[in-house]
Amino acid sequence: MKIYKNYDLSKLNTFGVSANAKFFVEIENEVDLKELFDAPEFLNSQKLFLGGGSNVLFTKDFDGIVVLNKLKGIKILKEDSETVTIRSMGGEMWHDLVTFVVGRGLWGIENLSLIPGTVGAAPMQNIGAYGVELKDVLENVEAFDIGTGEKKIFNRKECEFGYRDSVFKGKFKGKYFITAITLILSKIPKPNLSYKILSEFLEKPARNASHSDAGGNKIEIKSSKDISDAISAIRKSKLPDPKKLGNAGSFFKNVFVEPAEFKKLQKLFPEIPYFEEENEKNGSKASVLIKIPAGWLIEQCGWKGKRLGNVGVHEKQALVLVNYGGARGEEVMALANKIIADVKEKFDLELTPEVNLIR
Repeated sequence: MKIYKNYDLSKLNTFGVSANAKFFVEIENEVDLKELFDAPEFLNSQKLFLGGGSNVLFTKDFDGIVVLNKLKGIKILKEDSETVTIRSMGGEMWHDLVTFVVGRGLWGIENLSLIPGTVGAAPMQNIGAYGVELKDVLENVEAFDIGTGEKKIFNRKECEFGYRDSVFKGKFKGKYFITAITLILSKIPKPNLSYKILSEFLEKPARNASHSDAGGNKIEIKSSKDISDAISAIRKSKLPDPKKLGNAGSFFKNVFVEPAEFKKLQKLFPEIPYFEEENEKNGSKASVLIKIPAGWLIEQCGWKGKRLGNVGVHEKQALVLVNYGGARGEEVMALANKIIADVKEKFDLELTPEVNLIR
């Protein structure tokens, strides 16, 4: 294990913004982690745990130690006639885990295909997409208490999962280093096509069956890989590649309101799209919240495709803020604040950033 000083983080965040860390270290095994806990650079510094850098925005240099999770390995722990239990180390890329799973015909995380970032970062914000969330299949999270050096296993309930939220993003933020997660996946086909964009993509008839790029799909779902491939294609068509255009995926969370508040909004904006979601904090299935797509709100304020200097809003997805080259983190944040203010003025709704803001 080697601790570096004044380390350049520009290639370790998908926004591609320039920032340095006072100290930097890569962790490749749990022995390194225990050694790190005794290092003065770690004990006496502010700490930031980094995975793929796909959910972070540096608005300034980090005056502390950045710890990069490089723990690798995916293993099948056990299986029965209906399920398979899989353990993945936190430094694995999330989509590599999805590929491992769907390649074995297992069901449960195929809708989470091509989400950027590492496995260790996934439970922090309870990643979700196309009607599926990590909490739906998660068995436990393994993590080290950075204060005591002790290892703890959090079961699903202890993770306190919410919408893009968890105990690791809340009261235990920065207090635990996630080393591995365990998932329980299904051998029994359980396709989730609840999102209209996915079902429409799968049903779109091909204009010319002899050409794969003829503009149609008409895919018959025979395996979880079929859904994974479809979602990957959708995401690629809508989201920019961070290697070509700096971004952190969806910058904002969707907005949740009470049904009574939504009815007032609907009178003012009859075309407003929405989804009914179970109120997880209430715990009663009879209680629902209304989810409003943040991308639609941003688009209605005229921001989709708009550029301000080195930063802008992506032309195909209003949830995505992009770095056209040479942008500083402060510029991205200034753009985000302008969007938040406009949505507040037009709809009286508060947009909340999904990315981890370092400021």
